[in-house]
Amino acid sequence: MLKMKWKPLLAVCLIAGNPLAQVRQQVADTVVATKDAPLDAEREKRAMQSLLKIAEKVITSAVDAMPADKFGFVPTDGEFKGVRTFGQMVKHLSATNHILAAAALGEEPLADAGDEVGPETVRTKTEILDYLKGSFAHLSKAIEAIGQPNASLNPSPISPLKRNEVTRSALVVESLIHAFDHYGQMVEYLRMNGVVPPASRP
Repeated sequence: MLKMKWKPLLAVCLIAGNPLAQVRQQVADTVVATKDAPLDAEREKRAMQSLLKIAEKVITSAVDAMPADKFGFVPTDGEFKGVRTFGQMVKHLSATNHILAAAALGEEPLADAGDEVGPETVRTKTEILDYLKGSFAHLSKAIEAIGQPNASLNPSPISPLKRNEVTRSALVVESLIHAFDHYGQMVEYLRMNGVVPPASRP
């Protein structure tokens, strides 16, 4: 099969007066040029905003789907000692969004982020949902700062990225990865309470 695929390709290359060695060189030159090409900040921002909208939609709808009286729910059937309640998990996700967005914008971390715990005053379902939405809005601002040479940037104490590795894009991606990690846990909490996550419904 492999020989049959390569023979026509080789024939085309030779007929076109372009020996295989030259084709290989052109591919290598393209890879090098792409590797060294600067990132297009506008395309990066559009891509990040699209991913952020998806994350916000599925996570916010999942949080909204959980009944208010179940925000204190924590699994007990299995090894779940010390895990967060549903509400605590949403606040943790939101606080992390705020902390990483602040670093990407060169801001000081929010005083009430509480080392990824979130504000003590945020307790009800409505308050937690508002805090979550605010954290996604904060991340959106961080994305808008991508490519701005004069915008300041801070490393974050909660990020594994070293000072010389930190970029706005990296901090936003880290936040999205973290958010989807917790979304997977939210799905389990919802299903344990007989709720099908909105993103999984037909």
